[in-house]
Amino acid sequence: MRDTLLRYPGFITDVCGVEVGHFTDSRRPTGCSVVLVRDGAAAGVDVRGAAPGTRETDLLDPSNLVDKVHAVMLAGGSAYGLDAAGGAMRWLEAQGIGIDVKVARVPIVPSAVLFDLMVGDPGIRPDAAAGFAACEAASSAAPEEGNVGAGAGACVGKVFGMGHAMKSGIGSASLTVDGVTVAAIIACNALGDVVDPETAQPIAGARKDPGSLDLLNIRKALLQGKTTQAIIPGTNTTLGVVATDAQISKTQAHRLAVVAHDGLARSINPVHTVSDGDTLFALGTGASGKTLGMMTLGALAAEVTARATVNAVLAAKGMKIGDLWLPGLAD
Repeated sequence: MRDTLLRYPGFITDVCGVEVGHFTDSRRPTGCSVVLVRDGAAAGVDVRGAAPGTRETDLLDPSNLVDKVHAVMLAGGSAYGLDAAGGAMRWLEAQGIGIDVKVARVPIVPSAVLFDLMVGDPGIRPDAAAGFAACEAASSAAPEEGNVGAGAGACVGKVFGMGHAMKSGIGSASLTVDGVTVAAIIACNALGDVVDPETAQPIAGARKDPGSLDLLNIRKALLQGKTTQAIIPGTNTTLGVVATDAQISKTQAHRLAVVAHDGLARSINPVHTVSDGDTLFALGTGASGKTLGMMTLGALAAEVTARATVNAVLAAKGMKIGDLWLPGLAD
């Protein structure tokens, strides 16, 4: 058990061939985050929430034709934010990156969005220009965490109303075993609490009252019959990408996306709700030239997902929404 809440180590850019770029809109808390793989990567996806917003996820089915993607876009703005992927396509095309179809190169950019329209002016949301800017900013350096990119408007613990919620953000983590690295980046906008996977205790989420920093513990409150506030479906959602430099197939990438959700279940409670569109992508660059076997890769994928989720709230700074102040753990 951890004695203190310290940031878990590592970033998704520790995976060879992976770059990350954020665009954060200065007009209100929203934005997008791109995970670039210029040389292409085997990819999979698993959608567990009941209210997802996604683009080009069907092509990641292992039975379908396309075998590599060139980027994954995570964005705020609800369904409007899906436009950001178009900007990433334009940027990649300008770099000569994409599937050669003789008359053009077509970049493959799956995308998923979270709901942050209640934070500031809902008419401001990520668009194609935002996606292009995120790609322009991408690099293999350690990505910024907290109130940036797709995590700019993210909050957690909203099941009893925004007045009880806390600020969240985007976070990353990595692990390396026998020369193979597995890492994750998570934009956490969960309806539920974020819990420390080592102790199972809430560390951010629903507070007992708007003026308190004491956490209610949503799981226990629900089991005791506490009444939730009316929740608009799809107003939450945790998004993420798990990446590895192991050599994996498209089918194995799909399996990594599936088991990575175990990490969300260890770090968010409740998770995969009717009001969340929880979606995880998995990428395999193959740059290490080796693999660890799916049992170990799956264990690492779940672990880094849980750790990146914790890092997302640890890096988040407080935010004012109208008359409400949502505190963050980085305050």
